[in-house]
Amino acid sequence: MNMSNPNEIRALATVSDPRWEAVAARDPAADGKFFYSVRTTGVYCRPSCGARPARPENVDFHATAADAERAGFRPCKRCKPDQPALAEQHAAQVAELCRFIERAEEAPTLAQLAERAGLSSYHLHRIFKEVTGLTPKAYAAAHRAKRVRLELARSDTVTDAIYDAGYNSNGRFYESSNKMLGMTPTAWRAGGANTDIRFATGECALGAILVAQSERGVCAIALGDDPDALVRALQDQFPQARLIGGDAAFEELVAKVVGFVEAPGLGLDLPLDVRGTAFQQRVWQALREIPAGTTASYAEIARRIGSPKSVRAVAQACGANAIAVAIPCHRVVRSDGSLSGYRWGVERKSALLEREASAA
Repeated sequence: MNMSNPNEIRALATVSDPRWEAVAARDPAADGKFFYSVRTTGVYCRPSCGARPARPENVDFHATAADAERAGFRPCKRCKPDQPALAEQHAAQVAELCRFIERAEEAPTLAQLAERAGLSSYHLHRIFKEVTGLTPKAYAAAHRAKRVRLELARSDTVTDAIYDAGYNSNGRFYESSNKMLGMTPTAWRAGGANTDIRFATGECALGAILVAQSERGVCAIALGDDPDALVRALQDQFPQARLIGGDAAFEELVAKVVGFVEAPGLGLDLPLDVRGTAFQQRVWQALREIPAGTTASYAEIARRIGSPKSVRAVAQACGANAIAVAIPCHRVVRSDGSLSGYRWGVERKSALLEREASAA
């Protein structure tokens, strides 16, 4: 290469910039992080723009759209970099639909939601799940489950709670009550009375570990220093349930969890009894989609579930998670990559991340 040629010098500077790789790959993950302009056309674009690839010697990078416009470039009519990114538009659209679902007396149909959003049913279903991790139907069911729990706690009778939560008949509620609550509604009101929960404690590299399972699946995985303290915490969580010490078969389940803690590369696929609000379930589903050996920030999780301003609520949902490692809240960190609080201790969080990184 003749380095005396200004075009060749500019081209080399561009391709040497790590941002060029994102432009060449049209990487949507880079959208919003920077913009690029093309001297020959006088426009600036998002990294993901589908326009004809520009020659590197004609490209400049800009931190913001305002910077590109101050440099004399106009927004591309194809990728519209002066407007919110498509992912942000989808997130805002889905967030509004979530509020609509929560306010509705009856769960809206997919067709009704699609009409409200101005999208086809297929497209709406796809972007709703991309943003929240749940289908519209599953989101509506999770929200209704939250309302049922609230009403069971404050209504005089189970029947009152069912109707106050928006069900038109007892039959419709009881069709899904066990899946929703993990037990009968009467047992839920009584703190888990007449419900069997099997549990066992063990030891792992991170200290004591407790695994508990209802009929639906694993409802608690806890870590700590004192196994007796872990059992007492389980009793507090289900004060009226029958806690049954695990048999040999259940001990195998505990061994499987311990094996995952010791060697994350083994993976962990368990049936879970996940109980939480609609928002918490959206967060926990997003956590389960973070690959082992990687992390995500609270802000990233908030954006993924369509609530970009709910960073603090995401952190609270992580803190409310009762199922360690299977719902990997340890993979969520601050925006600068530093470790924040962890229900079972920051040292354990650090150790889990180190093990997963080395196994990746």
